[in-house]
Amino acid sequence: MNAISDATIFVVQTLVSFYLAIVLLRFVLQLVKADFYNPLSQFAVRATQPLLKPIRRLIPSIGGLDTSSLLLALIIQTLLMAAVMMINFGTILDLPHLLIWALIGVFSLFLKIFWLAMIVMVIVSWVAPGTHNPAAELAYQISEPFLAPFRRIVPNLGGMDISPIFAFLAIQVVQSFFMPRLAILAGMPEVLWRMV
Repeated sequence: MNAISDATIFVVQTLVSFYLAIVLLRFVLQLVKADFYNPLSQFAVRATQPLLKPIRRLIPSIGGLDTSSLLLALIIQTLLMAAVMMINFGTILDLPHLLIWALIGVFSLFLKIFWLAMIVMVIVSWVAPGTHNPAAELAYQISEPFLAPFRRIVPNLGGMDISPIFAFLAIQVVQSFFMPRLAILAGMPEVLWRMV
């Protein structure tokens, strides 16, 4: 491949991955019952509505979960992986493998969203505690349900909350040790694993 096609693939993969993150963020926002009127929540709703509207007619929410957003994330991840496979190997293999790989990719991105939300929350709590920035409030709303179990286990050290350290550690263990093994068991090619 030449430099122009490599650059094109990079740009397309980056843009699709960004949109995929927005779709999965919408799922997470509903999962954690984040503020719907937050400007960033509204951005996620508006950005995903054109593709989600027809899916919502067919797939209802199940148990309070935004199943249509999750399904759209799986579809986008599957199509992105199929495109990468086609470009790199000239084949997409079979659909069951792609779906399993897409599940792994979506779960990995799900963990990254919590990771990023906790990073933002921790930085804001150090730099500007008590701020009412929409991004900071959303980061707090996303990370709080994830941090709650760690706060029950880890004691508060005189006003210093170290539960995020253990949450970061838990996510890193899953991302570094379990996800690669799961990808190997599923037969995911390295080119796909690098993008998730």
